[in-house]
Amino acid sequence: MKMPFVSLRPEIMRTHAMMLMDWLEDERVTRHLSDSPSVSRIIEQAMDRAQMPILTQLFNQGGRFFMVYDANDVPVGFVRLVKTDADCEIVLVIGDHASWGRRLGASALREGLKIAFLEMRARTVIAKIHKDNTRSRKAFERCGFVLGSETPALVSLSMSVGRYLRLLRTGAMAASGDIYITETDKARLESLIWIEQGPARVELEHEIERAIVVEPEAVARDVVTMNSRVVLHLDDDKTEVALVYPQDANDTAGKLSVLSEVGAAILGYREGGAVDRTISDRTRRIRIERVIYQPECAGDFHL
Repeated sequence: MKMPFVSLRPEIMRTHAMMLMDWLEDERVTRHLSDSPSVSRIIEQAMDRAQMPILTQLFNQGGRFFMVYDANDVPVGFVRLVKTDADCEIVLVIGDHASWGRRLGASALREGLKIAFLEMRARTVIAKIHKDNTRSRKAFERCGFVLGSETPALVSLSMSVGRYLRLLRTGAMAASGDIYITETDKARLESLIWIEQGPARVELEHEIERAIVVEPEAVARDVVTMNSRVVLHLDDDKTEVALVYPQDANDTAGKLSVLSEVGAAILGYREGGAVDRTISDRTRRIRIERVIYQPECAGDFHL
């Protein structure tokens, strides 16, 4: 079943902090969060001390903090990742009670795992869940977490990087349909991602890991491969671009780097395929209308 789109965004403004305080004072949200009352007071005190419009640095002390946005660019919750040695603990809360039941938590969990494993390079991700919080436990288990340990109050669930990659490659972690990549493109791109940094690199590695790998001669002619030229729609805007390696990128010539936000999103999709992505802090729908030129189809296997 296709999961709803969400995005994790690191910038925290004062308005976000006020939302967090409201969520952490709602008994429906906090009844399974042991430290929520103190956290709400700490946020209030930090806001009083800082007197700044942007509070990102305050929320990232001791870990990584992200607001969860839905497809309408509305904040609905938060994710916190705290890495200790090779392990990373994840805390996930959908604070907007009206958004419960929309499966946003499962989507946010998948995005959190992407960052923990592919950016923070965690070996294991751990979730500590209140024993009475059956809804949350089931959501984590459906995503592939397994039981680690139990106490009278808490259940500890975990997922290893090996299990994550296996689930990703079988499609269990995918938020959208199948994509395809040639053996040649995969080899070249894997070399590239180890020397690059940034969110687009994480997205590209995620797509490479989940892609169905095919021989260059066997790839369907309507798949977007490296150095393909395509007509795409970005919401209602229609444009023609070539998908290229970073050293060949040229925005004025319509040459789009595979490490750009849109470039990483279209690799491996077929004509008619569509995907939601966050572009410049806004959710956009990207649709592939037509593949004008594909090197493999043209016999240009050297590209």
